[in-house]
Amino acid sequence: MNRPRTKIVVTMGPACASPEIFSRMVENGVSVARLNFSHGHNDQKREMIAMIRECTRTHPVAILADLCGPKIRVGQIENNAMPLNTGDTVTIQREPIVGKDLVISTNYACLVDDLQVGQRVLIDDGAIRMIVTEKNANDVKCQVTHGAMLSSNKGLNLPNTQVNLPSITDKDWRDVDFAIEQKVDYIALSFVRSPDDVLALRKHLSSRGSKIHIVSKIEMPQAVHNIDRIIEVSDAVLVARGDLGVEMDLTAVPIIQKEIVAAAQDAGKPVIVATQMLQSMVDNPAPTRAEVSDVANAILDGADAVMLSGETAVGKYPVSAVVILNEIAHHTEDYITRKKITVAPPKLLQMTHHRTAAIAHGARAVVSDINAKLVVVWSQAGGSARYLAKQRIGVPIVALSTDAAAVRRMMLYYGVLPYQAEIPGHFDDLPMTVDRICAQHGLAEPGDRVVIMAGAPLGIIGVTNSLSVHAIGKV
Repeated sequence: MNRPRTKIVVTMGPACASPEIFSRMVENGVSVARLNFSHGHNDQKREMIAMIRECTRTHPVAILADLCGPKIRVGQIENNAMPLNTGDTVTIQREPIVGKDLVISTNYACLVDDLQVGQRVLIDDGAIRMIVTEKNANDVKCQVTHGAMLSSNKGLNLPNTQVNLPSITDKDWRDVDFAIEQKVDYIALSFVRSPDDVLALRKHLSSRGSKIHIVSKIEMPQAVHNIDRIIEVSDAVLVARGDLGVEMDLTAVPIIQKEIVAAAQDAGKPVIVATQMLQSMVDNPAPTRAEVSDVANAILDGADAVMLSGETAVGKYPVSAVVILNEIAHHTEDYITRKKITVAPPKLLQMTHHRTAAIAHGARAVVSDINAKLVVVWSQAGGSARYLAKQRIGVPIVALSTDAAAVRRMMLYYGVLPYQAEIPGHFDDLPMTVDRICAQHGLAEPGDRVVIMAGAPLGIIGVTNSLSVHAIGKV
């Protein structure tokens, strides 16, 4: 398996629900499988999780549960299709109905109360645009200014409207408990507005003894404003360009993306760039040139992972989309290596004189000075591996842990190849374990020099304090 250093996140759905298709996707570099809790039932999710785990017995893949959040959605549409043409008048009713004849409803009954005449209503990431022209007790009327085909459950955005919705809904809390029960690796929190949203979820997880990591989705103007504080309390962040490009000026999204990626790098946290990376491959066997450039530039910006959504969930070419993403990543990473493009180490960690981050920074220098083949780190909970990943060392980072959950979580970290391993009988026996792992997985040849980062006693969190050079096979 030729995995790129940049991690590939795929969204699960009907297009990749078979073990055969998903296994081929994993063979071509998938590191994280995303379950979108905006769609489907828990029984379907349970079956999908079981399938993922069965297909990844020998190649760990992290599972990301993406919460729906306070997302306003259009209700059911008759025959799942309603053409909306520019100039049409659409009625949005308070009570839930099956939409037909230009009359629809949403999952948010108070929408009629919140909307005011003159405000914008955007559907399906802005593909459909409307203006409120009339407000009544139980409905609002909107004029379509940009039409398209409307189908069931499409997202609805109100960029000029103050909406009175909780950050984490009752459905989200039920889905969180399901995710805990299923022992997923990450939970993505949608429509984060402040650090308090993240802390509320973390408190809930802690109260249930769960170590699931939190990915904060940045898709609201408030989140962009609070980005540094949100990153500080999150385990990772995701640039959700779909809603971000609807809630904010679309033309500003590329710069906002760069700023979020840079902020995550400064804080030493992983960042995923998502939405429409290879969108045309939902229907076409090859991406556009612009999409290829978009992916490459996200990697050049410093993204730890790139994510496919509809391309793998409902697209016609899920495996091909993964293959192409893999190839783009490899070409871009080769360019980074060839041109010796470096990324500044996490500034915030340097400012706090963080011990493990400092040792990781030292590993970067040693690798360069001795032309090491790779770095091996004993990272029991994944922290040391994360700090190394943020150094963009330029060689593979082999991360060892006894904890299977930590191994899966580390699949999100840039350049990290995590393996579950038994603790050696003595700290001085670690080089023999390194030799065995490298031989077993074809990672290095006898005589290759590797840098080992660890701490005694092995298997204890937070004790990393040593850096050494080892020649493979020479114990």
